[in-house]
Amino acid sequence: MRIDKFLKVSRILKRRTVAQEACDSQKVFIGGKPAKPSTAVKEGDVVEIFYASSTFKFRVLKIKETVKKEEAASLYEVLV
Repeated sequence: MRIDKFLKVSRILKRRTVAQEACDSQKVFIGGKPAKPSTAVKEGDVVEIFYASSTFKFRVLKIKETVKKEEAASLYEVLV
């Protein structure tokens, strides 16, 4: 699955266009490497998103095309 779609499906970012802009601005990294919006993400990948004042780091647990709002958090595990 593409990283921009995963970020939207998992509800980490609200819209796919926001996810694409974050990738284009080199604020999203997969395994320590900058990710383009089309970069494939798979189970076990560690993703880091850099915000203005903080960082959000998580591990991908599952890949699903669609999930309910309540199940979205089960797709990833937050890392400290």
